[in-house]
Amino acid sequence: MANMSPNKTPMAEASAEERRHTFNEVALGYTEAEAMIEATRCLNCRNKPCVSGCPVNVNIPKFIAEIAAGNHRAAYDIIRETNSLPGICGRVCPQENQCEGKCVRGIKGEPVAIGRLERFAADWYTSENGGASCPAKKPSPDAPRIAVVGSGPAGLTCAGDLLSYGYNVDIFEAFHTPGGVLVYGIPEFRLPKSVVMREIEALCLGGARIFTDMVIGRIKTVDELLAEGYAAVFIGTGAGLPSFLGIPGENSNGVYSANEFLTRINLMRAYRPDMDTPFRPAKRTVVVGGGNVAMDAARCAVRLGSEDVYIVYRRSEKELPARAEEVKHAKEEGVEFKFLTNPVEIKADENGNVTSVVCRRMELGEPDASGRRSPIEIPGSEFEIEADAVVIAIGTTPNPLIKETTPGLASDNRGRIITSDGVTTTHSAVFAGGDAVTGAATVILAMGAGKEAAAKIRDMIESKRTAD
Repeated sequence: MANMSPNKTPMAEASAEERRHTFNEVALGYTEAEAMIEATRCLNCRNKPCVSGCPVNVNIPKFIAEIAAGNHRAAYDIIRETNSLPGICGRVCPQENQCEGKCVRGIKGEPVAIGRLERFAADWYTSENGGASCPAKKPSPDAPRIAVVGSGPAGLTCAGDLLSYGYNVDIFEAFHTPGGVLVYGIPEFRLPKSVVMREIEALCLGGARIFTDMVIGRIKTVDELLAEGYAAVFIGTGAGLPSFLGIPGENSNGVYSANEFLTRINLMRAYRPDMDTPFRPAKRTVVVGGGNVAMDAARCAVRLGSEDVYIVYRRSEKELPARAEEVKHAKEEGVEFKFLTNPVEIKADENGNVTSVVCRRMELGEPDASGRRSPIEIPGSEFEIEADAVVIAIGTTPNPLIKETTPGLASDNRGRIITSDGVTTTHSAVFAGGDAVTGAATVILAMGAGKEAAAKIRDMIESKRTAD
């Protein structure tokens, strides 16, 4: 009989005071007993609405039933059938808007904690196997070889599925470390890098080769990869080009894009005293934006010692695009929110160092094209926030390098690669997915695109074999 408790089984978290001073993971995960109790809340619905909300089509009721029965290895294996990154998804997927958003238990209470249970299964497997990953079966050496450009969630997922289809995979990563946004963008306290490395290790054990410091479009072009004998190329390079406000003073010392700020912290470990990463400590930090990236930047600033950290957002709290959990954690850690506020100028001293941000108060008018109410400036409402660091977290666009060096690869006016079906580009044998196609989105949506691209590549290769 199902557990009809209207509320999720609570999950332990580090205290707010403790986590202000450490990059250790905030959410501590379920114990085995807690996971099994939560799993019994699942009604095992006949129509499985939760599955329809999962971009990678995990058989959610099936794996949850196995956890409830104490068959944790079986649960993990079920997840891995369609999701090659369960430890990551269980931590950073916006489940509330996807699988959990479809859960019927959410109609009269809280939905089943699907994300927490997925994390439990992944962490249980790791614990029971001495930290080892789950290797896939290695492809035959003479099987077709596919080039995957980018080792973020789209690229890793595409690679994992291609391996399962029996193809060889080479992954090309521009940075010195694989993982893409999973390592440079998401802080350790939300997604430990050890978790990411475990998932990458699984691909390598399964036969994938990873080449770092490989900037495709500069060192090699996409066409050169095809000329070398790759049967197809998947482009999963993300959206790493930051957007800025275009206001006076934005070039002052102490102004960062969120990409630069988070990369210095997450990838280059600026918070560690034994690292030589250039970084200026700040007493007062202003973060502009309202998404998950803004929350990450603000919470990092707290941990780096900023006494005052502000999030400046031009709409109200109701319109915040960030996950509710991230907003809650930011508030608990002392971040102050300035809603209905828009920066109009960054002031600096005679040496060019940031001293303050001039802001203007806003009010909400009619909805814009996205459906959100448009912010309208209130004349004469200017005020200043003292600051010696400003982080701009208002979005990113794809880097133009690949599209500029790949003739026949169409893109739109925002630099996003154009596809006919979400993954098939205008260039023969070239596929793309994730943020490179959609612009900045979520990890799980990028993974869904990677899965779809792998299936399209398989279909292309098999149709050619049939034709031959």
